[in-house]
Amino acid sequence: MNPSVLITGASSGIGAATAQHLAARGWRVYGTSRRERPPLPSDSAVSSDSSVPSGDIRFVVMDVGDEESVRRGLAQVVEECGGLDAVVCNAGMGIYGAVEDVPMEAAMAQFQTNFFGVLRVLRATLPEMRKRRSGRVILVGSLAGRAPIPFQAHYSASKAAVDALSGSLRNEMAPFGVHVSLVEPGDINTPFNDAMHWTTSPQNSGYRDALARVETCIRESLPKAPPASDVARCIERALAARSPRARYTVGDSAWLVPFARRVLPDRLSLALIRKHFGL
Repeated sequence: MNPSVLITGASSGIGAATAQHLAARGWRVYGTSRRERPPLPSDSAVSSDSSVPSGDIRFVVMDVGDEESVRRGLAQVVEECGGLDAVVCNAGMGIYGAVEDVPMEAAMAQFQTNFFGVLRVLRATLPEMRKRRSGRVILVGSLAGRAPIPFQAHYSASKAAVDALSGSLRNEMAPFGVHVSLVEPGDINTPFNDAMHWTTSPQNSGYRDALARVETCIRESLPKAPPASDVARCIERALAARSPRARYTVGDSAWLVPFARRVLPDRLSLALIRKHFGL
């Protein structure tokens, strides 16, 4: 029987591209969405290779910010497929604003989705993998976790937390034959900016001019970035590898952030980030 995978946040962007890509390669794909969606035929898949088997993407209603919703959604998946071979924790969101300005409620909501949402899904899926002594876990982080973005401190911090979670979990699950990998995209051309909460800083913020400059930089760079299908192919490699790596980076110049963090002092690394964003 073809392997099964649960992909959170599969209704758009990286999640949708990954769901389509894996379904076109014979995976039984269960994608999560906060709202009811019909099954998606994989003939809309990223790959046009007609030699690979095709399948459908089955959508499951799941809000990763709600533990009961996660439990119900996973119960539905397990009832249909009998058990998951892999899980891709991709669901995420972003807020934009100065650390000084962003309301605590908004900052907590950022972590509720990007970090605690990952934890909820892991706590629901890991026990069966551990008992079966097999499985693949992919956590979709971001290079922002290692190169924090000005005025996206909360997003960057949430992805840094996912980075640490991934390393710890990889060690915890190694004795049980469950492989854990972190996938770190850089800029990727997705609708992420469309869903960004851009107005968490007030109009009269003391950072008004800097906020405008950085926002312009972010909005102009994303449409020029690589497509989400690049990340989908990377996730497939991690799922198929006999000995998957602990982390994979994706995107134009994705090697640059790890290299800079390894060889440059923090003072210089942060100065380069400021220069990139015009600060």
